[in-house]
Amino acid sequence: MSPIVNFLTKTRDTFQDALDDRRFHATVLEIADLVTASLRGGGKLLTIGNGGSAGDAQHIAGEFVSRLNFDRPPAAAIALTTDTSVITAIGNDYGYEHVFERQVLALGRPGDVLLALSTSGRSPSVLRAMDAARAIGVRIVAFTGATGGSMPERADLCLHAPSDATPLIQQVHITAAHIVCGLVEQNLFPRNAEK
Repeated sequence: MSPIVNFLTKTRDTFQDALDDRRFHATVLEIADLVTASLRGGGKLLTIGNGGSAGDAQHIAGEFVSRLNFDRPPAAAIALTTDTSVITAIGNDYGYEHVFERQVLALGRPGDVLLALSTSGRSPSVLRAMDAARAIGVRIVAFTGATGGSMPERADLCLHAPSDATPLIQQVHITAAHIVCGLVEQNLFPRNAEK
């Protein structure tokens, strides 16, 4: 089997596993409901992750602030992966493991939701941010891989991509995020969706 066919086959099989997993579906719905309630109540979505997950965090925030499926008012979301001055100052002064924690403490408020992405579930910077969110009353959603590392016990809701392979986990994460965003759009802006 060629590398192309092999990767596409693994991708298909991973998505089939997600498709067959009713708990996966239920968790996506619960996450959409949690984010909807937060935004409806004047809260915001904070997104974090490292590497490819940082890119996903930015992508997800962009879908909320701009739009996904139809024109509608912006929804409050901030990717804490984008401010290089803040990230490098915290990394330099306190250590990289604090780069999201301090931003959560500065910007998070009770009623907000933190979406933490980590394919391994073991990233110190992400875990510390989750602990900070818990301490200040921010609800926590985790996107991780099959095992989840240390994320499940820290999260209110934890979505496990059915894989241990980083690229496949990331593909499931961005797809699940698109589903969540689409559901939130429909919940918050039903008249726009009808158009």
